[in-house]
Amino acid sequence: MGVFTRLRDIISSNLNAMLDRAEDPEKLIKLMIQEMEDTLVEIKASCAGAMATGKRIERDLDAAREQFELWSQRAELAVRKGREDLAREALLERRRSADRAEALEREETECGILVEQYQADIQKLEAKLASAREKHRLLVRRHVRARQRKRAETGLRKAETSDAWIRYEQFQSRIDRMEADADLVNAARPPVLDHTFAALDTDDEVEAELDALRARLRTETDRAAAAPEPSPEG
Repeated sequence: MGVFTRLRDIISSNLNAMLDRAEDPEKLIKLMIQEMEDTLVEIKASCAGAMATGKRIERDLDAAREQFELWSQRAELAVRKGREDLAREALLERRRSADRAEALEREETECGILVEQYQADIQKLEAKLASAREKHRLLVRRHVRARQRKRAETGLRKAETSDAWIRYEQFQSRIDRMEADADLVNAARPPVLDHTFAALDTDDEVEAELDALRARLRTETDRAAAAPEPSPEG
């Protein structure tokens, strides 16, 4: 089981425990981020250690191959000099060098696979960490907005249930009733202008008499103007 798999198990266990306790979701994400960051440091350290081990194996492998070549040359030299006993010993050392080189090659391959796994885990964890940080940022913003909205709603409810607000509502209702009463009074009393026009419509006789009086006065005025002036001798 890889480090990243163990991390998922740890996070899942902690999240389930916090959910059972009804913890704040923001705290959950903070815990996830903290555990991811700690695990990322651990994986990077392990990857660096594996890479260092790979470098040491590479050096040991180069040395084993050099020893293989060295004992090969010594075995040839011993044969040329007629020293088969030394040639036999050289061939044994060459075999040991070959075996060591083969073991180091396998170890180098395994170490390379481990480094690749570490690097893959680091990439996955960094992507998860970036996503968790973004989710945490969005969650914090949502949390702030929700808290502000809750504060505003609470303040509004307090204002609506406060004595001052109740007295204001009562005063406004009183004003509304006074305005309604005034409208009823105005509706019961005919407007002055309407009354005036109604009188004009119903007083036809007065209007006829007024017209006759005007006509008579104009006639008298016209006759007075047309009469000759008296002579001074008369």
